[in-house]
Amino acid sequence: MSEAPVVTRFAPSPTGFLHIGGARTALFNWLFARGRGGRFLLRIEDTDRARSTPEATQAILDGLAWLGLDWDGEPVSQAARADRHAEVAHRMLEAGHAYKCFATQDEIAAFREQARAEGRSTLYQSPWRDADPATHPDAPHVLRLKAPRDGATVIADEVQGEVTVQNDQLDDMVLLRSDGTPTYMLAVVVDDHDMGVTHVIRGDDHLNNAARQMQIYRAMGWDVPVWAHIPLIHGPDGKKLSKRHGALGVEEYRDMGYPAAGMRNYLARLGWSHGDDEFFTDDQAKAWFGLAGIGKSPARFDFKKLENLCGQHMAAMEDAALLQELRDYLAATGRPPLTERQEAGLADALPLIKSSIKTFPQIIEKANFVLADRPIVPDEKAAKSLDDVSRGILAELTPHLQSASWERDALEAAVGRVAEAHGLKLGKLAGPLRAALAGRSVSPSVFDMMLVIGRDETLARIADAQG
Repeated sequence: MSEAPVVTRFAPSPTGFLHIGGARTALFNWLFARGRGGRFLLRIEDTDRARSTPEATQAILDGLAWLGLDWDGEPVSQAARADRHAEVAHRMLEAGHAYKCFATQDEIAAFREQARAEGRSTLYQSPWRDADPATHPDAPHVLRLKAPRDGATVIADEVQGEVTVQNDQLDDMVLLRSDGTPTYMLAVVVDDHDMGVTHVIRGDDHLNNAARQMQIYRAMGWDVPVWAHIPLIHGPDGKKLSKRHGALGVEEYRDMGYPAAGMRNYLARLGWSHGDDEFFTDDQAKAWFGLAGIGKSPARFDFKKLENLCGQHMAAMEDAALLQELRDYLAATGRPPLTERQEAGLADALPLIKSSIKTFPQIIEKANFVLADRPIVPDEKAAKSLDDVSRGILAELTPHLQSASWERDALEAAVGRVAEAHGLKLGKLAGPLRAALAGRSVSPSVFDMMLVIGRDETLARIADAQG
């Protein structure tokens, strides 16, 4: 008998953005399903009507789309399935796995207060659990799960190992509230079952929920999915990732100019490993990813490692693909698009700068020499190298460049002759030339820039710099 196809899901609550921790959870589910020819589903847990706006949901969809995590089918709305959740609760009631509880909030609070005073467990034990239905009042009530009181629930977790929870530590949780609306714990189980989810890969802050959710699976006679509860992401200081550590939402990383491929690679390595491999492609990640490679300890977010991997991905990208991603970045962040002239220049400049860039803003900075319009206005640091002496040397250099053949060796020789005549090393002329050609103190090699922009533009910029 062949195994059932893998089905994973990502089930975020719409809070207005896709949290970086949620993005990592989505990625793990996506990799696990895609690497096994399975399905990756999306469910929006939008039962909190105050927070669940169409804009908040769209922010999550946009974040996943930017990250390149495609899902199968239409996203499922949890709120839209409330009738189905209630139907399951009533089936449990009819089968004797749930009961009506008429206790008021005041009665529950009084029970807990007395239990505290007597040093007993404050887990609520309803007097209605075994009450004769004939004694039921005509009053508001909730539906509670009739959970086992003795024995233990064992969670066989692919990351955490075997986790045992004593059943006397679990209460008879509410399935339907007094207004008939389902609780989150019931909705999650019903949705996962109906969606055919085989593997629940989620943050380990849900580990305690698994024991309670298993009781619903068993009451309904449904197959329990494979559990994999992954450690949360911490900041560099070892504390839970929060706003003080920097960006939290995926779109913030997009706006900072990190490429999606580098982001996927880095997030995959946050808490999962495949030997010593750091840099890998999507195809490799899909082939390699497995639950056994997920560590039990929280991963620490490290911006330097993220930048390093993003740099490797940008260097490995085809020029045309990199140019397209730059266009997308400019559009997504509301920056003006490149002109035809700028695109043509950038296509020539990319081979010179690709190995030293880590983000899209760095492309724009390092390719400034082909993107800027004449006259080139040097920044403050570059302007310092354009003093009167430097301008005089540039004027002297001009005829040498006018007569040189436009090849690297000839250009180096021409600049070298002028530098030698002034008792300078070649590097001493690089500063003024950078300022004239790029307007920056950091740029590609001055000879590379000359070859890219050509003789006429080089001479025009040098003339401009002489004032």
